[in-house]
Amino acid sequence: MLTGRFLGGRSEVRLLFAARAARGFGDGFAVIILPAYLAEIGFGPAQIGIMAAVALLGSAALTLAVGLLAASRDLRSLLLIGALIMAATGLLLPNMAHIVPLLVVMFVGTVNPSTGDIGMLVPLEQAMLVHDVADHDRTRTFAHYSLIGSLATAAGALAAAAPDMLLATGIDRPLGLTLMFYLYAALGLICIVFYHFLPHAQARQSATPPAPLGPSRRIVYKLAALFSLDSFAGGFAVPSLIALWLFERFDLSLATTALFFFWSNVLTAFSYPVAARLAGRFGLINTMVFTHIPSSVCLIIAALSPNLAIVLGLLLVRSALSQMDVPTRTSYVMAVVTPAERPAAASVTAVPRGLASAISPMFAGALLGTAFAGLPLILCGVLKIGYDLSLLAMFRHTKPPEERRTGEAVSTT
Repeated sequence: MLTGRFLGGRSEVRLLFAARAARGFGDGFAVIILPAYLAEIGFGPAQIGIMAAVALLGSAALTLAVGLLAASRDLRSLLLIGALIMAATGLLLPNMAHIVPLLVVMFVGTVNPSTGDIGMLVPLEQAMLVHDVADHDRTRTFAHYSLIGSLATAAGALAAAAPDMLLATGIDRPLGLTLMFYLYAALGLICIVFYHFLPHAQARQSATPPAPLGPSRRIVYKLAALFSLDSFAGGFAVPSLIALWLFERFDLSLATTALFFFWSNVLTAFSYPVAARLAGRFGLINTMVFTHIPSSVCLIIAALSPNLAIVLGLLLVRSALSQMDVPTRTSYVMAVVTPAERPAAASVTAVPRGLASAISPMFAGALLGTAFAGLPLILCGVLKIGYDLSLLAMFRHTKPPEERRTGEAVSTT
């Protein structure tokens, strides 16, 4: 099947994996240099938190629009538009110094304070990947997709140290940060090339398509509500704000922070195939919940610890656990809806997450400036544990096809 030959199978799969790697590399350094750049040009934690919220809000709005359009339009064309926006974002951001144009670019653009499975390109790539994949291969497909993205993100995190390294060559820090944004724009152009060679594809071939969501509407809305709670919690500790917290609390250098995020993303990357194996044995929902809860406990303890080594260690353990729900969650959503609903389901479950995660960074930015700067991390951990327990209670009996016993139907109530 597709995942069994993900390096040598269908050309469109290889192209999508290559584009995911390019995007991941860009996200890896952008999430670190973004708060550094904004601080460099004079913005404080509260203002950076507002900009992070605006970026996530814009990402959610574009993702919703794309998900609804994708049901009856060419996926390849929409991917090309998204890659063009990515290139434009990298060109515009370093040439803005006033908060108003910056907010506009942050809202419309693709740079945001978080990495991974968010943004307008994600539901499109997911819909392309899942075509003709057997149920028992679906989770592994998304695990490989996430693995490649996270390894590229780890490499990108290392590249975030470049502005400080360029100081020895006479290039000052602001110029070094600007050059990194231009590199981000170049990666957007590379994605355009990859997407250009994809075949034209539509999620639905009917001449008069029905509504983007049909029989699976109720289950999608319930999942969207739960995922929004998870993302609201995650907004208190998005990578950019964790980087800012490390800068402010421990005076970490850009190079040290980049090295930390490199290893963080490496651990995250290799957790994906482990998640696929666990899901095969224990089920998708169980894997999502029982890897997520320990990661939240690590985050809470890290917020309370005064020792940098302990904090970094706990955050690395969290990185090895917290994202195991990414391929399993995606696989679960794709499994419990009909094929024609998949683009809309990916979008509708992602958009409330984006909207919810856009609210909390504003509060997190303000809380980072208080006497106890670790409070956002504690809020994140507590709320995420509440989400995990709710997910388990509501969906432990709703099985994807590969987990169902003979004759057992998926519940959509």
